[in-house]
Amino acid sequence: MSRPVFVLNGPNLGRLGSREPDVYGATSYKGLVEECTALGAELGFDVDVRETNDEGELIRWLHEAADGSVPVVLNPGAFTHYSYGMRDAAAQRTAPLIEVHISNPHAREEFRHTSVVAAVASGTIAGFGIGSYRLALRALADELPA
Repeated sequence: MSRPVFVLNGPNLGRLGSREPDVYGATSYKGLVEECTALGAELGFDVDVRETNDEGELIRWLHEAADGSVPVVLNPGAFTHYSYGMRDAAAQRTAPLIEVHISNPHAREEFRHTSVVAAVASGTIAGFGIGSYRLALRALADELPA
């Protein structure tokens, strides 16, 4: 039986492939979903990939993960830098939560250098494009009991 894993994406990530491809790459959001679900299946996960531009919805998904002890790969998008509500929801985790970013926030504008999520995440992976998600899923596979 596969273990559930949520891959949660914040604002504008549904625009992958068309949004600033020089920063976020050419892979579409559909391509991201396909890559995550395929690799997840190889690793024994049932990956549920979600995207929202709504902070409240993302918080509800984090509550759902905490209530079900579901591991999370989280790309909070712009919420990374200021959403204390999302940070507080992430802090309630009952399973590993890995923060991911497609670009390297520390190599970008100064306002992107601060993550309110990092202190409550199991770890952060950034700067490897869509590969950041693959690395996070592999990290979960290494960390979770079989």
